[in-house]
Amino acid sequence: MEEEYPARVAQLGGATLVALSALEVAERRLHPPEFPELRRALSLSRERLERALEAFRAAQPDDAALRDFHEHFAAGATLTLEALARFVDPGPPHEAAMRILGALGSHRRAQAVLYPLREVLPAIGRWFLEAPLREADSARSRAISESAPRRDFEVGHFEAPAAQADRGGFSLYVPEWWDGASPWPLVVALHGGSGHGREFLWTWLREARSRGFVLLSPTSLGPTWSLDAPGVDAARLASMVDFVAARWPIDRTRVLLTGLSDGATFTLLAGLLEGAPYAALAPVSGVLHPMSFGLGNLGRAAGRRIYQVHGALDWLFPVALARLARDELQRAGAALVYREIEDLSHTYPREENAAILEWFDPALRLP
Repeated sequence: MEEEYPARVAQLGGATLVALSALEVAERRLHPPEFPELRRALSLSRERLERALEAFRAAQPDDAALRDFHEHFAAGATLTLEALARFVDPGPPHEAAMRILGALGSHRRAQAVLYPLREVLPAIGRWFLEAPLREADSARSRAISESAPRRDFEVGHFEAPAAQADRGGFSLYVPEWWDGASPWPLVVALHGGSGHGREFLWTWLREARSRGFVLLSPTSLGPTWSLDAPGVDAARLASMVDFVAARWPIDRTRVLLTGLSDGATFTLLAGLLEGAPYAALAPVSGVLHPMSFGLGNLGRAAGRRIYQVHGALDWLFPVALARLARDELQRAGAALVYREIEDLSHTYPREENAAILEWFDPALRLP
């Protein structure tokens, strides 16, 4: 069995990474008419991962030093399998949407469990890099792969005082290869309705690790952002930026606020308030909230750099609403980039991260 163990590790690693990637593809194509096809495609990954996980569990090592690794790796693979099962098994019709949202949550929790294993499983380390760096022999890729874990932490979670139901805090990623000597940009990424910063962090971590910026992923105090009382969460976001900048050298002229769905709507709402600490805004699949007019946000939009992304297939916020927002922002004089993606539904287009970052700061291009 000891001789077979490395092969079982490799088998499970390959099946897990294929499944994680397949789930990313499914999330990008998350349009209701495509659900049956997505389920069929993910079924193949599920079957492969089930077999690999069963074989891995049967290969429990005798070496006590390996047992912690064994349990940790199995836990990450189990969460990945849970994500596949939630997606593939539709359950009763009224549960289908919630099961898919649950699958996405399990997918991100699996990444959180697997990320620490990148030091002992190089394939996992490569998966948490952008594709151009995975096989590249560059100074950047070597610096990342050879960097030791940070003493101050890499992924941290901060809870709000007297928070209810684990809400109101934030999650933070500080790339392990940063020496902390020179100021880096900060990206503040807002989850959608009913989301959580602890999970949305993984929508941006690969880019932060590959390109070099600090990533802040807050959690709304309520089930979603305080859209009807924007000052509540806006003040909290600004204080989080201050907290991070007081502890790590952040370039305050390079702070990007971005978000998905309600997070995108709140990006435009909070990001245009008087004194907001953001150099640029990048809302994805959101709308221009009516309160923006009464708060004078459009008057402050002149010259503001905004990168707006929306899907032509969006079923929650029809694309006509995004075009109205585009027209109002252009009329207000915003320095607007508008990206309408033909095959995008109401979901996150991970491939836009690179374009957003390079628009925001050309220094964030991959070497």
